[in-house]
Amino acid sequence: MKRNVVKLICTLVVLVTMVLPTSALAKQKQPVTFTKQSTEIYDSQINRNVITPLSCTDFDPLVDNITVTVAINEIRALKTINRFSNPDFYAKVKINDQTFISDVWENMQYVEHPNWSAFCVVPKDKEFVNITIELWDKNAGSLCDISPDYGNYTQARTAELTYSIATGIWWGDDYLEDPSGYGRLNGCDDNSIHEVEKDCELFFTISQNDFDGDGLPYWLEVNMYNTSPLINNRGEDADNDGIPIEWEYTFGLTYIEWGHDEGYYFIYDPFHWENFTALDEDEDGLNDIEEYKAWQWGSDPFRPDIFIEIDQMAKGPSGEGAFVPVQTYDMLRTSYAKHNVFWHIDDGRLGGGEIIPFKGIINDQDLSQWYWTYFMHKDAHNWRRGVFRWCIIVYNGTWAKGFTFSSRINGTSALDCFLIATNYHEMRSKIFLIIDGCYRRTFNRELNRACVYAGAMMHETGHTLGLYNPGVDNSETIWPWQTDFWRYGPYKSVMNYRYIYNGVNDYSDGSNGKNDFDDWSVIDLTLINPRIHW
Repeated sequence: MKRNVVKLICTLVVLVTMVLPTSALAKQKQPVTFTKQSTEIYDSQINRNVITPLSCTDFDPLVDNITVTVAINEIRALKTINRFSNPDFYAKVKINDQTFISDVWENMQYVEHPNWSAFCVVPKDKEFVNITIELWDKNAGSLCDISPDYGNYTQARTAELTYSIATGIWWGDDYLEDPSGYGRLNGCDDNSIHEVEKDCELFFTISQNDFDGDGLPYWLEVNMYNTSPLINNRGEDADNDGIPIEWEYTFGLTYIEWGHDEGYYFIYDPFHWENFTALDEDEDGLNDIEEYKAWQWGSDPFRPDIFIEIDQMAKGPSGEGAFVPVQTYDMLRTSYAKHNVFWHIDDGRLGGGEIIPFKGIINDQDLSQWYWTYFMHKDAHNWRRGVFRWCIIVYNGTWAKGFTFSSRINGTSALDCFLIATNYHEMRSKIFLIIDGCYRRTFNRELNRACVYAGAMMHETGHTLGLYNPGVDNSETIWPWQTDFWRYGPYKSVMNYRYIYNGVNDYSDGSNGKNDFDDWSVIDLTLINPRIHW
């Protein structure tokens, strides 16, 4: 009996010896209770708790160093930067007192994937980091405009930002809910859209390292979200409202810079259920569930987005038909970007963009069938309806060079479709090359061809936005011997047949005098929403 007891004691000692190191290690990794380093006050106007951090000696004790990274994700010229060549862009980023300069992207009007970032170790006891972003053209040795500011030359063109290592958000010349969208700078935001300035748009992100790699900084998790800074929380939907924590964090936390309300407040709370199907803050026809689904393609709930799927008819047996030039899409995106409407095209890159078999003569039944097959994919509940408009490119439009029409599914209708016929537009780009080229100041055949399609597509998209005011689709405005050519001359809109193919590629803002019309003030993006048959 004594021998068995001794064996039992020895066994227990061995087990304790083996388990203790593991237990001690596990204890070190367990979440612990922290005292909140903030004050909270209630603001009746925004109906949210405003949180102000108090002094803190270490905003992230789980990492040795806090490294702030500024990534440049895309650069696009919105206006002419150099008269005789494309710009040679480079970026200059300053983080606190350290300056970083990128390589030069030579001879590129659009830099879609710069793959460049600046990173800097910052003090762990200072919440705010000062960041500036500059965009330069090496050719001219000049600073491009990416700022909404007025003032001296540098201030008016440079983006100045404040970044918080406590929460991972920023504000200043770019902030949540600003007109151009979060993480996007637009040089036209200083009302210089009609001025000869080097206006550009620049997409960027600011981030920092964190222990669990979920993009939620330590202080935020401990003091605001009450989540563990040791566990990756991506994908979690604690309030079961259909949107995960990372989206509600990205678009749900902002900072007030002024008055007694200075501090952070929630627009969305990841732990408070909200009916996102009823929210459309930017009135672009996409509710926040749809904004989340389209987030992977750049959708922003506080900046209007237009998504268009293009399905293209294959060429005929004798080479009939043509494909839309890629330059067309860049022109259209630039036109909308100046007004802070983000134009997304899906010609196969976002999961749509089908090739439809050639057919010389089409009818209404063809359009309905193609919409059901190639856009809806025979799914009456396909979420893309109500998010994407549908453009069908055919050879022969039969009735017209282009037109807008409604989709009809399950007893509902939406003004979300338009057709472009290539037979006319290919002819136009060849026969009227000199006339149209004089307007555009170029006789480059492919550039003129791209302009022709851009005008047609922006015109038909305008109809899906509800543009039918006087001067629109008036066949008496085309030639100088027609009375309405002069009457509606001030209406410099792509909706006016006089300007549809001459490179205007914009809607009018009503600033050109009598008989002009402000298209931008009346566009209705919500017409894409399916409604009961009327």
